[in-house]
Amino acid sequence: MTRQAPLIAELVNLATARLRGGSAVRPAQGDELAEAFAAQLGDSARAALLAVSDAGERLAALATGLRAALLAGKPADQAAHINDLIRRYGARPYLVEDVGQPFHLHFHGSGDTWVEALGGEFATALALIVDGYGPGRFGQCQAHRCEAVYIDLTRNGSRRYCSAACTARAKTAAYRTRHQS
Repeated sequence: MTRQAPLIAELVNLATARLRGGSAVRPAQGDELAEAFAAQLGDSARAALLAVSDAGERLAALATGLRAALLAGKPADQAAHINDLIRRYGARPYLVEDVGQPFHLHFHGSGDTWVEALGGEFATALALIVDGYGPGRFGQCQAHRCEAVYIDLTRNGSRRYCSAACTARAKTAAYRTRHQS
């Protein structure tokens, strides 16, 4: 679950954010989205993703659903969005023994392509995060001119920014505001 969190946020940010780190950006689409997201994956996963002819469109649809779940205001709305993603992507649990790791659960979806398998994995990861950490662990960066999302897995749930760069920008802006002459 915690391994998936940065990938979920990265996919959503690549495909949906129009402001990141204080600058306007164009959300990635089509092959550009597939290639940018695939760069975050291991070799076999990268190859499987890029083998899907319409991976970019499928990833964009997944990212839109994930963003809705991450930014749903009420816990009941968040749960409804996550449950919809689990149903849509047909998440199925199974045990895997990766090299150097004990058996652990994976939840690949039952759809036609690797993107649907990933959708099931990501939807279930969100459900497990809500179950283990509570519903208030997802948000949108609070830095000026940033729409990036984050998943907060800190002990105290205090994260408010998508990155260290946005945290620094926000702190610098607050310092300047306090010390204006």
